[in-house]
Amino acid sequence: MNFLLETLSLIVFSVYYLMEAFVKIFVPIRKSVAGETVLITGAGSGVGRHLAVEFASMNVTLVLWDLNLEGLKETVRMAKEKGATKVHYYQVDCSDRAQVYGVADQVKQGVGDVSILINNAGIVSGKKFMDSSDVLVEKTLQVNTMAHFWTYKAFLPAMTEKNHGHLVCVASSAGLIGVNGLADYCSSKFAAVGFAESVALELIGVGKDGIKTTIVCPYLITTGMFDGCSTKWPRLLPILQPEYVAKKIVNAILTDQTYLYMPRALYIIMLVKSLVPFKEAVVLGMYFGAFNFMDTFKGRQKKED
Repeated sequence: MNFLLETLSLIVFSVYYLMEAFVKIFVPIRKSVAGETVLITGAGSGVGRHLAVEFASMNVTLVLWDLNLEGLKETVRMAKEKGATKVHYYQVDCSDRAQVYGVADQVKQGVGDVSILINNAGIVSGKKFMDSSDVLVEKTLQVNTMAHFWTYKAFLPAMTEKNHGHLVCVASSAGLIGVNGLADYCSSKFAAVGFAESVALELIGVGKDGIKTTIVCPYLITTGMFDGCSTKWPRLLPILQPEYVAKKIVNAILTDQTYLYMPRALYIIMLVKSLVPFKEAVVLGMYFGAFNFMDTFKGRQKKED
C-alpha cells in the first residue's frame, strides 16, 4: 500500500462526492422505474398503502404483502383507481420465515423477479422492557428485523445476478436514538438500519453498485401504530402524515438517496447526539420529550401495518 497515493485518492474522491451531493441538492436526477417490479410489505394500510398508490401511475408491477387481507384488497382498489394495471397481492405473515420464503417463491414463479424491495411492515408493543413478554419481544424482532433478512435472501440473488435493483428499509427515528418505553422496538429498528447498511457495503464490496439502498427513518406517523402518543414540540418534530412520508420515500428511491430522515430536524439531532456527552444527550432527550411521549400510548387493536 502506498500511503501518499491512497491519501491523495481519498482527497480527490471526497471532494468529488461532496460536490456531487451539493449539486444534487439543487439539480436532482430522477431515474425511471417503468417496467420495474415493486414489492411492498405492510401494504394493507398506512405508509405501505400510500406507497402503492404513489407507484400506481409509474407503469410498474406492484406486489403487495400484508397479513390483513381486507386491507390489502382496499389497497389494490386504490392503486388501480390511480392507474395501476399490474397488481398482485398476497396474505403473508412476515414474522414467519417459512411463509415468507414460500410466498416469495410464488411471486417469482407467478410474477417474476422483484427489482424494488420495500421492507415496510412493522409492529409495536408499546410496553416497557420489563413489562414485555418474551413472545411480544420475539414477535417485534421477527417482523421489524428478521423479515428483512428473509426477503433479502429471497429476492437479492436475482438483483445481484443482474446488478440492478433497489432495497428500501423503512425503519424509524427510533432506529437512530433510544426512546424510553420502546426498548424492543428501538432494538428492532436499530438492527434493521445496521442490517441494511451492512448489506449495502457488501454489495459495493463485490462490485454490485447497480443495486441501490435507501434507509428511511421517520418520526411518528399517523398510521395508528402510535395512537395516543404526542410530540412535545410539533413545529420542530411534527407528527407526520403517511401520504407525505410515502411521497418522500418514492422521491428518495427515484433519486437514489441512501438516507432519508423525517423531519429534517433529525439530521441536526443526530449530529448533536454524536458530539455531546451522554448526560447532555439525556438532558436533550428530556427536552425533546423522548422520556414521555409513550406515556399516553394507546396504539391500535391490531398493531401491525
